[in-house]
Amino acid sequence: MRLFDFLKKEKATSTLTTDNGLLGPTYLEDHTEHIADVKKVKPFEWRRKLISKSGNSKFKIKYYGQLHSKYDTLIVATEFAPALVIAQDISSGQEILLFDGCKNGYNAMFCDEYTIEQINSRPADNLYFDKDNNDSFEIVLSAYYQIKFDDESEDFIDQVDENGFIELLDKSQIEFDKAKRNAFDVFQIIATTENGRQIEVVSEELA
Repeated sequence: MRLFDFLKKEKATSTLTTDNGLLGPTYLEDHTEHIADVKKVKPFEWRRKLISKSGNSKFKIKYYGQLHSKYDTLIVATEFAPALVIAQDISSGQEILLFDGCKNGYNAMFCDEYTIEQINSRPADNLYFDKDNNDSFEIVLSAYYQIKFDDESEDFIDQVDENGFIELLDKSQIEFDKAKRNAFDVFQIIATTENGRQIEVVSEELA
């Protein structure tokens, strides 16, 4: 199901800003800013605009993956491995990881196992173009947090050690609070062209 279709099924909560208290993925810290005058941001949705270290908001999108056979603006996994999506500042060249299907989201952290080859053999060497051959975009990111780690799953609480760390499926250790921020269950990337046209680039259900 596409995220836009998913959104239609939920009653939206209107707000004037994206500052609803959610911290969002740790790997995107210092790369985003709030969006003012927005509507339909849900209480469990973290939404931000992508900004580079130099303050630029125009990016190229590089990826490993393929375009969906039906919804042909969407980057999706290949038969070999999940998608990997990176933004590149068109001015400075700075690259920012947007989404790694082998590492980011609930399933990748707690359910789905990937081989070293799948993780490492995914060069993000495809450049994203829209239907008008544009390759420069402003980018808005959304992550959904509907998994109740603390309230509904005593199993998770029991797995947290005395130092506040939890073991992921790949046997790595991470602070439980950081794990909850990166274990989102939906992730979306919306790209906007210079003429204001919005394109759904990534829409992943991850739990």
